[in-house]
Amino acid sequence: MVLTKSYLRYVPAQTVGVVSSVRCNGLFCKFDQNAPGQAKRSFRSKRLMAITGALESIILWECRSGEKVATLTSGKHEVTKLALSPDQQLLAAGYADGSIKLWDLTSLSCRVTLSGHKSAVTAIRFNESATLLVSGSQDTDIIVWDVVDESGLYRLKGHKGPVTDVLFLPEKNVLISSSNDSFVKLWDMTTKHCFQTLVGHRGEVTALALINESRRLVTGSADRELRIWAVNDTTGEDSEKIPAAAAAAVAATTGDADQEPETDFKYQVHCELLGSVQRHSKGRVLMLKMDEAGGVLGCLGTDSFLELFRVRTEEEIVAQVKRRAKRARKALREKEEKGKNVDGIAKDIERCIDDEVSPLHVLHVNSKIRSVDFTELESGSQRVLCSLNDNSIEVYELDDSTKPVTHELVSSVSSPGHRSDIRAIDFSSDGSSYMTVSSESLKVWTVGSHQCTRTLECDYALSCFIVPGDKHAVIGSKNGLIQLFDLQSSTMLESVAAHTASVWSLCVAPDKRGFVSGSADKTVKFWEFELIQDGDAGRKRLSITHVRTLEMRDDVLCVKFSPDQRLLAVSLLDFTVKVFFADSLKYFLCMYGHKLPVLTMDISFDSTLLVTGSSDKNCKLWGLDYGDCHKSLFAHDDNIMAVKFVPKTHYFFSASKDKTIKYWDGDKFQHIATLEGHHSEIWCLAMNPRGSVLVSGSHDRSIRVWQKSNEIVHPDDEREQEREAADEVALVAGMTKVIPGETADGEAELAGRQTIDTIKGAERLIEALDIAKAERAKLDAWTAHMKKTGEQTARPDPHPMIIAYNMVTPERFALDVFRKVRSSEAEEALLLLPFSYVTQFLKLLDFWLKSGWEIELACRSVFFLMRIHHNQIAATQQLLPVVDSLRTNTRQRLQELRDTVGFNIAGLRVVQQELESRSIHLFADVEEKRETSRKRRRAAVRTLR
Repeated sequence: MVLTKSYLRYVPAQTVGVVSSVRCNGLFCKFDQNAPGQAKRSFRSKRLMAITGALESIILWECRSGEKVATLTSGKHEVTKLALSPDQQLLAAGYADGSIKLWDLTSLSCRVTLSGHKSAVTAIRFNESATLLVSGSQDTDIIVWDVVDESGLYRLKGHKGPVTDVLFLPEKNVLISSSNDSFVKLWDMTTKHCFQTLVGHRGEVTALALINESRRLVTGSADRELRIWAVNDTTGEDSEKIPAAAAAAVAATTGDADQEPETDFKYQVHCELLGSVQRHSKGRVLMLKMDEAGGVLGCLGTDSFLELFRVRTEEEIVAQVKRRAKRARKALREKEEKGKNVDGIAKDIERCIDDEVSPLHVLHVNSKIRSVDFTELESGSQRVLCSLNDNSIEVYELDDSTKPVTHELVSSVSSPGHRSDIRAIDFSSDGSSYMTVSSESLKVWTVGSHQCTRTLECDYALSCFIVPGDKHAVIGSKNGLIQLFDLQSSTMLESVAAHTASVWSLCVAPDKRGFVSGSADKTVKFWEFELIQDGDAGRKRLSITHVRTLEMRDDVLCVKFSPDQRLLAVSLLDFTVKVFFADSLKYFLCMYGHKLPVLTMDISFDSTLLVTGSSDKNCKLWGLDYGDCHKSLFAHDDNIMAVKFVPKTHYFFSASKDKTIKYWDGDKFQHIATLEGHHSEIWCLAMNPRGSVLVSGSHDRSIRVWQKSNEIVHPDDEREQEREAADEVALVAGMTKVIPGETADGEAELAGRQTIDTIKGAERLIEALDIAKAERAKLDAWTAHMKKTGEQTARPDPHPMIIAYNMVTPERFALDVFRKVRSSEAEEALLLLPFSYVTQFLKLLDFWLKSGWEIELACRSVFFLMRIHHNQIAATQQLLPVVDSLRTNTRQRLQELRDTVGFNIAGLRVVQQELESRSIHLFADVEEKRETSRKRRRAAVRTLR
């Protein structure tokens, strides 16, 4: 019997360094979470929070202090879109795998997971009552979700490109969507049909916004114009077709005089193009955002500034037109008095688009802006949240009491992370801290709390190490500099122009007296530490001195000392690794075999093995005695950027641009495990001296800490799990959903999608139906036997599954199993049931309705199955009594529910009237009145200006 060798697993321990990821937007939130045992805070004590997506997590930051309040993490996929409900109680988060999670901000827990999209979610929006949620994705589909029922209502298909933005039209059952296919579509949510397509854009439409009480639609695209569309109500007195002026505007935009907007006037609204507003930015529009009062429109482009536009109310527009008319009449009179020709001057001033939307202010920041959000404080001041591309967020205060409008930076969150990629990591000698470097800074982190304790500005760093003694650090920069820092005083001691090109690698000598540097200038330089007099202070400080130089024939990519300091390995751009004697620098070995340059390497603790990682995606293990290649491993799917031996072993880790870290056994040449978590290229690895903590840095600005656990991992079991996961993905991807009665080219489909969870849910339901049927037959036979013989016999032993669920009857057991299927996945699970099980399930549903069990769930299942399998059910004679019973029972039970709800509503109204008669006002009503009066005051101030 062959024994399989086991290893200890490295598990994710912490992710630090991420403030705001590039793919996700940021939001304001007036957070009102109550700690256990504390009294409920009033509205005035609400804290202003910023919510950002940080890779697979969601972080809540306090805007004033910049402290992290809470972290919401569920799953391993990256957050791509955030949306907050109007009451700020629910947070909808869209993920890169197409799922949507609803987070309850009062309890900081995930309420439900909605699965429907096949790729990353790009747009999410709540309706005004927070009962519906609409989402758009890169898979070109739009899905409308029922937040209360926690399930999908329907899927809208019609766009030919990724959906970029979606929004609800208030007080109308209309949905508006934009896409990269250059179209804006208006959907009737009752008929699930696209009734108008706006075609006035030359390129992709990237953002939407409603202004002027939803009477105007603003669209942003890839050009320098913001197009303004009139949203006309066709059910009122102004019900009419699009005038010729609108058709001419569309023709002028598209260049086609015969082009007419696709529209259908039997619906309640239609849009017509009014005009456009010019932007300062030359790039495409990333986002359009309205402030809470509806007076300021923010337009975000690809530059490092935010354009703000003034949106005037109807009263302000009339006043603006009157002022322009007055100035025009004055100019006309002056020209007439001077006897000048006034034939070409217009005597009547017409309303134009500039009267409604006009430039207000440009807010400049130091980096490109990823997203913006507005909020209004109780004091009436306007705050702007800018989520930047450099892994930071900034909060600005707008002062519109002055002309021109000014802005001021109120707070920012930037210190918890790097502004750019983490290029190198190194541990201290005792393993209690580690250092990370990037293009702009050097940071020191503690292993226990993972808090940043030091931040120092530096040159563009490519390599680094902590000097023995843990009081100093050395970095090698892209400009050829070697910089020495004092970590205790947070100062730079020296900056030496060591090389004429990038310093790709630094390595400390095992005797701790010096180090070696390798550069793209084809040299390897040796340095020693020494103490020198620090000016007139009378103290000595550490310094570095150049000792000797080793000239190479090609660029040096990596240098490494053997632990016994006998050998020095140098990897070159010519795909080879050359080994020299460290004392005499005599040539010893040349290792060749890689097809692309060797980017990284490491030497084992006993100086016998050398592992190399290359751009050819291979790791090679070499013997340092004869320079022979022990094994070549096809390790990754992309360039290998870092390799690291585990101390005192021949195990090693490899990191790659394919976003994975792999754990290997260098003696058995075996892949042990794969560490997944990074969402972008991994640049560097470091391990503490004991081999219990692994730290990795990536292009996604995250620093991930991996801890050795006591969990045993078997490589064979890992490979089996990987194969099973791949088979599950292939199974779901290969399934074609065939729904009876639905055509493939329809605009509306079911909202859900088949996943491995829906398949497992259907399997559990089928198993429960079989058990319930068998148990019911057993109980019926036992009851018939007692009636026939008149003997009292013992009740048959129930099925072990019924005992495990602690249920009394088979019907209760089947109901409990069905209840455990997620509400968002129930319809997809029912679709997988064979029709023979559908007939059995309909009989069970009838029994549940007669018993009054889970009426809402039962009715929803009945209506769905009747709609999907209508023809087969109607043709099955034995189901006619069941259908008739279902018709009676559903009507009866739903009427009972309606009566109960109506009685409760009437009771609440009586309680409200009783409170009002005692002059007791509800807290929500008072706050609503205060908010309305505050908006009126702000509108009056703007009108006076």
